[in-house]
Amino acid sequence: QVQLVESGGGLVQPGGSLRLSCAASGFTFNDYAMRWYRQPPGKERELVAGIPNPGGGVTAYGDSVKGRFTISRDNTKNMVYLQMNSLKPEDTAVYYCYAIRRTIATMSEYWGQGTQVTVSS
Repeated sequence: QVQLVESGGGLVQPGGSLRLSCAASGFTFNDYAMRWYRQPPGKERELVAGIPNPGGGVTAYGDSVKGRFTISRDNTKNMVYLQMNSLKPEDTAVYYCYAIRRTIATMSEYWGQGTQVTVSS
């Protein structure tokens, strides 16, 4: 059974930090690129950050989080992380972990259930 389980969300003051974690199971983690998306209240889901599988590629960030957020993965533990610093109220959203694998013929993708991040004083 495929699972992506996010944790680490919560309430934080502006300027603070949080570290989100995503535990992956039920699929070959090293075959998949991993991403974090977020969905602010009343808005569309947007890409926050992406990290390739160990086979290569580039790490990428959404413009609004560049320089503040860092995505990483631990391939020995099947974990992906999002370190969020200098948080702003506009970072308030549900954050989702996402896994994707593409071949010439197929695509597989999985979503987590999300974790709420609220930035407020």
